[in-house]
Amino acid sequence: MNDENNHINETMPWRHPKSTKEDPQAEELVKNLIGSDSYKIALEDIEFMNSYEARGIRLELDYLKAELVMNRLGIEHTIAVFGSARTIEYKTAKKKLNLIQKELDKNPSNQEMRSKMNTAQRMLEKSVYYDDARRFGSLVGSSGKGADDCRVTIITGGGPGIMEAANRGAFDVGAKSIGLNINLPHEQFPNPYITPELCFQFHYFAIRKLHFLNRAKALVVYPGGFGTFDELFEILTLVQTQKSAAIPIVLVSKYFWNRAVNLEFLREEGVISYSDIEIFHIVDNADEAWKFITQWYEKKGEPLFNHKKE
Repeated sequence: MNDENNHINETMPWRHPKSTKEDPQAEELVKNLIGSDSYKIALEDIEFMNSYEARGIRLELDYLKAELVMNRLGIEHTIAVFGSARTIEYKTAKKKLNLIQKELDKNPSNQEMRSKMNTAQRMLEKSVYYDDARRFGSLVGSSGKGADDCRVTIITGGGPGIMEAANRGAFDVGAKSIGLNINLPHEQFPNPYITPELCFQFHYFAIRKLHFLNRAKALVVYPGGFGTFDELFEILTLVQTQKSAAIPIVLVSKYFWNRAVNLEFLREEGVISYSDIEIFHIVDNADEAWKFITQWYEKKGEPLFNHKKE
């Protein structure tokens, strides 16, 4: 028995480098080997992981982490909300407008300040969208059976503006919500109203977009810029080409969307069909958006919520 224990406790030969007594160069040679890039474990080799050839692996990891977390936390379906990151709440917009007005009063002929004043006035007008998106977030958040009911969950890009407002609405009523932040050249902080365990950061826009649609039961789009248009038209194209199943796509603000996009002109030009215009629906506020989504599912004869768990 003692012989067996001595054998188990015996130091194995690979636990130590070759002795310098056997070869004076051995220690330095082994040190060079261990320090080489090729000796690094693949996951710990940052240069390798960031290489062009490893992009497929990075794409998979970018997708997999959020997918596993959402599965574990029981996220079944989502309603995605998009809109401008520059939209701010009324009190903040009013404060900015007042500060610019004071500067302009000091120098009324300052054209740059006049331009800023015009922009500030438009942002004050657009603050109604912040309040409305917050209202929509609360409507979705209140539709379940409580804070832990994740059958239908608000999901946003995780940033400020309309995204913040929608997450905040869910936060107001104690519901969970998801934020899909993106790693940008200039640091971007997530808004404070996302559920901590459902706040993600992505490297690839493509993977982030995949998660927006992966569980989507509806899409609600507020006024916005390039990013908002990018998300909207990509989803319209996926539905048009039947690569994605039809879902309610709701644009909020007839005033904005009827001026920003002339889809009727595209139809007249023959580059889209009449039925393509029916892929989406334009409303004026959160209540109308929520009503349209619920009625859309009623007409289709499908539940918005999974009744099996009720």
